[in-house]
Amino acid sequence: MLAADPGASIANIATEAGVDRRTVYRRFASREDLLAAIHASRLAAVEDAIADARLREAPVAVALHRYVENIIAVNRTWPVDLTRMLADDSVRARRDASVREVDVFLERAANGGLLRSDLPQGWVSALLSQLMHLASRQMPELSPAQAADVVVDTLLRGLGTS
Repeated sequence: MLAADPGASIANIATEAGVDRRTVYRRFASREDLLAAIHASRLAAVEDAIADARLREAPVAVALHRYVENIIAVNRTWPVDLTRMLADDSVRARRDASVREVDVFLERAANGGLLRSDLPQGWVSALLSQLMHLASRQMPELSPAQAADVVVDTLLRGLGTS
């Protein structure tokens, strides 16, 4: 609901969840506390997605597909406003740690010959992020695995060495 309407009230959220507004306030003292919990849940899901992809030890192509599939699932489950989320310093630090982990993996992919190594720093990461975002939002009819197939194919054909 907050993805569709970031200004949704606690009353509207409670109604959508099928609970009384007081129930929401018993769990979250304010709307900001609710948003902080949502952001923390999204970050934890991203961290779990990265860990599950085994970016440091799995074969690069396998890890890439698993990572993309996992992140598409996270994006669909937690479609929150990232700009607002990243305004919090502790949230930004956790997010930056995840980005660094993916960047190390993408460097591994380039060093292993799966991705071109002659592109500007950060280009592949930025493009991959945008492709996953597009697949998450623009292709809801595809499962996360099918959407990952499209993203990985697009990434490798556009940036791959072959």
